[in-house]
Amino acid sequence: MKILVTGATGYIGKRLIPLLLNDGHKVVCAVRDKERAKNYFRDRKNIALVEVDFLNSESLENIPKDIEAAYYLIHSMSNSAKEFHILEEKCAFNFKRFIEKTSVAQVIYLSGITNDTKLSKHLLSRKNVEKTLSSKNYALTTFKAGIIVGSGSSSFEIIRDIVEKLPVMIAPKWLNTKTQPLGIRDVLSFLHKALKNETLYNQSFDVFGPEVLTYKEMLYQFAEVRGLKRWIWTVPVMTPKLSSYWLYFVTSTSYKLANSLVNSMGVEVIGKKSEINKILGVTPMSYQQAVKFAFEKIKQNSIISSWKDSYISSGKLKNYVHQFINVPKHGCFRDLKSRKILHKEESLQKIWAIGGETGWYYGTALWKIRGFIDQFFGGAGLRRGRRHPTELNAGDALDFWRVIYADKTNQKLLLYAEMVLPYEAWLEFKIEDGTLYQTATFRPKGLAGRLYWYAVAPFHWFIFNGMIDKIAKP
Repeated sequence: MKILVTGATGYIGKRLIPLLLNDGHKVVCAVRDKERAKNYFRDRKNIALVEVDFLNSESLENIPKDIEAAYYLIHSMSNSAKEFHILEEKCAFNFKRFIEKTSVAQVIYLSGITNDTKLSKHLLSRKNVEKTLSSKNYALTTFKAGIIVGSGSSSFEIIRDIVEKLPVMIAPKWLNTKTQPLGIRDVLSFLHKALKNETLYNQSFDVFGPEVLTYKEMLYQFAEVRGLKRWIWTVPVMTPKLSSYWLYFVTSTSYKLANSLVNSMGVEVIGKKSEINKILGVTPMSYQQAVKFAFEKIKQNSIISSWKDSYISSGKLKNYVHQFINVPKHGCFRDLKSRKILHKEESLQKIWAIGGETGWYYGTALWKIRGFIDQFFGGAGLRRGRRHPTELNAGDALDFWRVIYADKTNQKLLLYAEMVLPYEAWLEFKIEDGTLYQTATFRPKGLAGRLYWYAVAPFHWFIFNGMIDKIAKP
């Protein structure tokens, strides 16, 4: 069976695709950036990549017409556009208009629970997308989930940050909002088992975990799993803006996502009961079980996908990493350093492990200060870390950098700065003929950019010399 998966490089899509491939299906992945997606799926058979922008109806012609089923996993939770709901509806309309001309018999859509009388703009948009996707030419199956709990999910990582960083919390009143968290394994089970199930055609189901919990109770239960003691008091005086800043500074989320979450967290996410668990043979796990499974994946370094690798985790890159692969030379400042190396493999391992918990090998305190300054001015800071301690792919987030190119065979790693800067910066590591080259390139904008470079140049001398020395030495 040939299946189209939209949002293929997203948190859900990257986890669903292996399940479909293991069943022997052929999977067509609709992606905005083929160069980035190649890194995720390069070792899999029966997979095809097509470059599609669902806001551009003409690009949908890249999708083959002989697909038999499709998953619609497109969301824009962190879209900063004021009219994001119009963009989401346009994506859904373009998708529907094209899919109606194909062989698709079923479309499966993952939405959010929308039962509250006062929905946030994002949840209302999800509801409108479902209406837009409905068609007489194919069957629509909709699953509506609330908080999704799994390694690398935004909700899991935000709760993890809050619990592990703050022994005592003075928190916004929306922590008393009720929800029904659902483990990522169960989400995937619903999506996977619904394929070709005709009893689910043209139907919508709320899917949720077995417990009704407040966000405050979720924090306490998370702390219990981690063996931590926490004290939480909620106050009614935090405005949505203050709440957004509270999330932004405490957790690894971007301000845009924090703002979107705050606007949604005041809405109760309680699902309507149905027979869907019995129909598909799914028994959703408890919240604490989902948290425990997530930490098992973290311990095994087997996190398949993370929300932090999404471009919107910084807001600087939008769609394409490969357009930044050619580092400019004219009108730029460069800091080039080189060292002879005796053990190439050892140096490569150090390069591929850089950042995150490993750190940047030299001047740790200065890196942390730079991260704090970046966060203060609205940047990503060092909070995102990295998905895996030793693996890097193009498109991955790496502290306040984005991986643009990562090829161990060619012995080259190229990073693009997503920190707040008066224009653009790159950091490149390359090994050629027994020599390690480390190049920092900065393209300034106006007088502010040039003043910035001269101000940080003395710190660069210490940091970059120390860093390359540590990488080059066995």
